[in-house]
Amino acid sequence: MIENITFDVRERSSLAFAREEVLSDYRTGWLSRHVSLIGRREVMSGNARFGVFGDGKEVAQLAMAHVMRPGDIRAGYYRDQTLFFALGLLTPQQFFAQLFGHTDVTADPSSAGRLMNAHFSTRLLDSDGSWVPQLTKPQSSADISPTAGQMPRLVGLAYASRLYRELDDLRNLVQFSDHGNEVAFGTIGNASCAEGFFWEALNAIGVLQAPVVISIWDDGYGISVPNEYQIIGGNLSALLEGFRRRPGADQGFDLYTVRGWDYPALRKVYLCATERARAHHIPAIIHVTEMTQPQGHSTSGSHERYKSPERLAWERAHDPLAAMRAWILEHGLAAPKELDAIESETRAEAEAARERAWEAFLAEPRAEARELADLIAAVAPTAPDPAAFQRMATEMRAARKPLRRPLLATAHTALVQTRGRSTPARERLASWYHEQVARGRKRYGSHLYREDAMAAARVPETPVRYADGAPEVRGFEILRATFDYWLARDPRVCIFGEDVGALGDVNQGTSGLQQKYGPLRVSDTGIREATIVGQAIGMALRGLRPIAEIQYLDYILYAISPLSDDLANLHWRTCGGQAAPVIVRTRGHRLEGVWHSGSQMGALAHLLRGMHICVPRDMTRAAGFYNTLLRAEEPALVVEVLNSYRLRERLPANIGEHTIPLGVPEILRPGDDVTVVTYGACCAIALEAARALEKVGIDVEVIDVQTLLPFDIHGIILESLEKTSRIIFFDEDVPGGASAYMLQHIIEVQGGFWHLDAPPVTVTAQPHRPAYGGDGDYFSKPNAEDLFDAVYALMSEAEPARHPPLY
Repeated sequence: MIENITFDVRERSSLAFAREEVLSDYRTGWLSRHVSLIGRREVMSGNARFGVFGDGKEVAQLAMAHVMRPGDIRAGYYRDQTLFFALGLLTPQQFFAQLFGHTDVTADPSSAGRLMNAHFSTRLLDSDGSWVPQLTKPQSSADISPTAGQMPRLVGLAYASRLYRELDDLRNLVQFSDHGNEVAFGTIGNASCAEGFFWEALNAIGVLQAPVVISIWDDGYGISVPNEYQIIGGNLSALLEGFRRRPGADQGFDLYTVRGWDYPALRKVYLCATERARAHHIPAIIHVTEMTQPQGHSTSGSHERYKSPERLAWERAHDPLAAMRAWILEHGLAAPKELDAIESETRAEAEAARERAWEAFLAEPRAEARELADLIAAVAPTAPDPAAFQRMATEMRAARKPLRRPLLATAHTALVQTRGRSTPARERLASWYHEQVARGRKRYGSHLYREDAMAAARVPETPVRYADGAPEVRGFEILRATFDYWLARDPRVCIFGEDVGALGDVNQGTSGLQQKYGPLRVSDTGIREATIVGQAIGMALRGLRPIAEIQYLDYILYAISPLSDDLANLHWRTCGGQAAPVIVRTRGHRLEGVWHSGSQMGALAHLLRGMHICVPRDMTRAAGFYNTLLRAEEPALVVEVLNSYRLRERLPANIGEHTIPLGVPEILRPGDDVTVVTYGACCAIALEAARALEKVGIDVEVIDVQTLLPFDIHGIILESLEKTSRIIFFDEDVPGGASAYMLQHIIEVQGGFWHLDAPPVTVTAQPHRPAYGGDGDYFSKPNAEDLFDAVYALMSEAEPARHPPLY
């Protein structure tokens, strides 16, 4: 047993610091500082829109860089530029490119101009979507802005190392891990430690004993709010004591406190913490105190507004680079003139990087401005005010920093003013305008979903097959057989969640699988939905295929931030540079009570763009979706129907192999009078209503959409509407939820309006949550009688003699 250690930051390190190594650090620290200072200037001059920088955090990050190895991975936030410079993962020119918003992925490899500056990542996928080897350099998961939002995924980034170390079947995945010897590094600001995600992640990491080194950059404030308003007692080190790993214990963290300006102490702390995390999978928290923030939080405000003169003077006296300079001089590692030269040279280097980034950023828009000027000048002779058009052309040629937004606005103005004039010059201008708009949409909108061979849309359909005399089994048995197939076939697949392991999930979909595959493949977790999803994100980023269970759809709201802010837009915000093929498994719709009968599908369809949302009506279709998704590498949510686990279904002969294409509705019952569009648990109710309507002479076509994201990509529902000319959207979400989402797709996007002989109708749940009991369900959720009446009313209006009013 490795005992916990106590570290006194007043001790001086016994590390031998080579002069060249120290001066290289000093150079990198000052290069980063000049980048911060110049970056703020660029924002204040109007060349950039917003800036946030890592000044004051340089020395601690230099120490961290010394202990990160190839394959280690970071989940951090927007103060970590020095770390990236020190590791060679980012150049100053690339930093400035992101500050300016350059949309070339080579210029800004982290986000291709899609994110505010200082949001960092490394590219884990190559241009064709294949995984690149992760052991060639240190890596970074993609940053997000929501405070502490990086913490949930840190759980999985680190836990993956445990799986790679302890599961023999993963040892051949050498492109992702060196036998689990990688450490995940998390960074967070002191004020963000007040967020629940921080504490939930610490608890999960401590329980899992995942190899993490978490750094807290503590400069005493959260924007303008000091620590005493953020943390009980204002002292994070004291508050964290409950997480300390006690001698002989199997859980908990090594805890360290060290000052952010103390270079040798920082080097020793990071070496000690990382060696123990790497060798023994003992997580560590390093509370880096007495940090400074020379330029305040960001360019949106000045810290002189809320810091006292005494505090500002203290920060100047404790600047980490000034303290490092004093330490270098004290130990005779360099002369003052040598350090002066480093500071001067790095300023020039940062300025040159800014200039290169600026010129590269403007090169293409300048060319487009000249092109637009020529087009407008060509249109001028036939324009209503030729002189005004010539002035527009002159302004375009003279523009110092021609952003595309004013270029397109100018082109649009020219087209509006020349409307009704059909000339070759105007046609060329219109063509240029539409081409530029299309390019811009793609420039900022590509890669929301996979565009390569691992897209779910590329998985071929394999219809379900049944043997003669196929037995009827309970729905959960079909799911269990499917999960069994994948656990046996692919050692990367892991299933985890509340009650998933020993119990086999509350509906028995994983029963017996933990006993068969072990607790690392089929795992129980604590009640911690946000970090269940985060754990899956981190594991998937490191090459694993997690299926994360959220026990009920209602509780997915606990995890909506990591799902929406992190997972759903990961591929988009990295412009195809990262992917986390997480499958979130849950169950919903109808059971009992307010928080076990959720159907908040409209909200999820909007919040989770970038994920697929599958809403199978039974377990055979759920299994087909799992088979499709596990053959692809995209994130998805699968919502199983709560009351279908005990219903009998025929057992497929090709369990694990049959696939269902996403975005392809299924016609459950053909009909000629009215189209009813629905999904999930409502399918059975719609079929019940259709049978009742048939008895009164109304022929209903019932369509199961099967997936909400994507939605009816081949226009199957539109074809039905062309036949029936009447449509009802039947949905147990609240009014305006998924029903409005589906209606907009069919009536507006697909042009269904032109085929309507009657207004489209929605039949939905009530606006309140579902009440308890059978009667509560009946009056809260839409039922067969509600649908019957809605369909009958449409037909009564069309043929009142044949269908007289019911009431």
